[in-house]
Amino acid sequence: MTEQSAMNFIGPDWPAPPRIRALSTTRRGGLSEGAFAGLNLGLQAGDLADAVQCNRALLRRHLPGEPGWVRQIHGARAVELPQNQGADADAVWTRQAEVVCAILTADCLPVLFCDRAGTRVGAAHAGWRGLLAGVLESTVAALGGAEADLMAWLGPAISQRAFEVGPEVRAAFIDRDPAASEAFLPGQRDRWFADLTLLARQRLASAGVHAVYGSDACTWSDPEQFYSYRRDGVTGRMASLIWLAAPV
Repeated sequence: MTEQSAMNFIGPDWPAPPRIRALSTTRRGGLSEGAFAGLNLGLQAGDLADAVQCNRALLRRHLPGEPGWVRQIHGARAVELPQNQGADADAVWTRQAEVVCAILTADCLPVLFCDRAGTRVGAAHAGWRGLLAGVLESTVAALGGAEADLMAWLGPAISQRAFEVGPEVRAAFIDRDPAASEAFLPGQRDRWFADLTLLARQRLASAGVHAVYGSDACTWSDPEQFYSYRRDGVTGRMASLIWLAAPV
């Protein structure tokens, strides 16, 4: 296996404190081949384990430590790092310097968090199931402090025009919050197109977080840059990562 190209990262455009470091990977670079071609970081996607471990080692060169990977289950549990690495969870957070919070996605919405003082960070995996279960609210609660002191960045995810869901998904969100109806556009027959980004913004606002920034990158529409489960079925995973730099 040979590295295909240089890695390409997306950095959040947000007014985070100087100690905050954050990035989202793309599929560019890495050693994976075939359907996983590029920098696949997901061990459970079906790729060769050796290729994924090599990709993770390449990523590690750009980080202060090994990412705190967890087993994502489309739920709402948020755990603290480094002590809960490998746990079943869909959000991670820390107050410790150089502990890297990491979330894997391939259409679901990655959400990175920090506080304005630069003392704590977190990352959440927010697909529609996680959003409905309350993963963002769980992350905000775990981070603690005043919600108004937090800011969030919404990373690359599937756009509304490509994310068709059944009527039961729309009904479940509206049952929880009638304003969620704004996040759905009608599709064919009884199907609906869901806006994950708007749903996330609504959930964050309900949790008291109003400083929300975001990428408009669509994973589904850019196969050169992003993995997309909805587009390809068999595909790799990208990572969104955030950490606190060591104090100077």
